[in-house]
Amino acid sequence: MTTIKDIARLSGYSIGTVSRVINQHSDVSPEARKKIEKIIAQENFQPNSNAKLLKQQIKTSVIILVKGQMNIFLEVILEEVQKILNESGEATSVTFLDEAANEVETAVHQCAERKPRGIIFLGGNINYFKKSFDQIDVPSVLVTVPASGLPFENLSSYATDDIAASAAAVEYLVRMGHKNIGIIGGSASLQRGQIGYRRLHGAINQLKKFNIPFDINKQYEPGRFSIASGYESTLSLLKRNKKITALYCISDIIAIGAMRAVKDLNMNVPDDISIIGYDGIEYTRYSVPRLATIQQDTSGLARKSVEDLLMRINYQNRTANHEMIPFRVLTGESIKKK
Repeated sequence: MTTIKDIARLSGYSIGTVSRVINQHSDVSPEARKKIEKIIAQENFQPNSNAKLLKQQIKTSVIILVKGQMNIFLEVILEEVQKILNESGEATSVTFLDEAANEVETAVHQCAERKPRGIIFLGGNINYFKKSFDQIDVPSVLVTVPASGLPFENLSSYATDDIAASAAAVEYLVRMGHKNIGIIGGSASLQRGQIGYRRLHGAINQLKKFNIPFDINKQYEPGRFSIASGYESTLSLLKRNKKITALYCISDIIAIGAMRAVKDLNMNVPDDISIIGYDGIEYTRYSVPRLATIQQDTSGLARKSVEDLLMRINYQNRTANHEMIPFRVLTGESIKKK
């Protein structure tokens, strides 16, 4: 890990000068400041309270708001985020919210009460950000939902391209010979959740590109991001549409419930129904059969989000960033060629 001594050595300036740059002191020449800040950026240096050479305590923790109380995928990211923040000397405070809750409203209340250094939103609804995020002035990061279209200078975002990833999932099913494809999970309403909406319509648009008809009333069943909802939604869809040969479940936990539903309908995966999920959680490597899925880069999402937040906490002149993190298709064993 890069230290303040390394920055001093690489820049050719003393530790004291580097410290004054880090702490935004005015008694540093423009030339020295420019060179030190360039080295800091190149080395991706993240100072904690000790590295800043300040003998003050952290005002309070970094707040982490998790959207969904049963979302295994977000819990994986949470674990990695907390680990990186802890290694950087930052305390964290975690709040789990229902997936229908207003995370920005919660953040506004916590900012008033706790005066956090920064906020990480794991999941979110863009409509809530549009309405209320202007009340938040601390550095923040929205993870798994892109926010590049929002006008907030203190909000970065790191996400997977849900539309492209859903298109890849459906394309794989089509190339395996499936045309009667059902979709499970999320909502057809943009107001109720952007992630589910984007994944649903990314899949539908891809089917259109293949000139494969899709009747949303007969081939889609909405649902929450939970195993139980995946189970119930799959039962409902397969009972009313017996022509379906493959399912795209918009999350792995939904797919796990779907696999059990197929079994309880006296069918088998993949012989009768092929299934592909989305997220790439660890459990899918051990399911029987091994679930095909879209694997998101949880490590990349966590690392980039925390690095971005710490950089903007410690350097006030840093601008927000928005980035899509690559995904990949894991073919698994849950899809049978037609």
